[in-house]
Amino acid sequence: MNEHLKPGDWLVALGGLTLVAGLFLMLWGHAAGTTLIIRSGGKIVAQSDLARNRDFEIKGPLGITVVSVVNRRVRIARDPSPRQYCVKQGWLSHAGEAALCLPNQVSVELAGAIKRYDSLSY
Repeated sequence: MNEHLKPGDWLVALGGLTLVAGLFLMLWGHAAGTTLIIRSGGKIVAQSDLARNRDFEIKGPLGITVVSVVNRRVRIARDPSPRQYCVKQGWLSHAGEAALCLPNQVSVELAGAIKRYDSLSY
């Protein structure tokens, strides 16, 4: 099979692989989050950059939700919700990621220069 391939064939194959790798990085790359947006009851209650480590205490109908920022990553550290789903979501670090505590009506979202979408619809 090697005798049938010419140098131009190898260049076309290499160019195709380079194009696919470039498109993969461009379209499926994850931009880092730069801004934290915290909502309670659907209203923005806190907005901050991720430059410094800190904790936010957000009041909701069930009690206080604690949101932690550590090393440009965000997580819900403590929540009074019964099943603790939002605490189990772990660390958020990319733009477009979010954690929702529905029983306590608190949400955390990371924004950045490029927003990543979970899905697109028409």
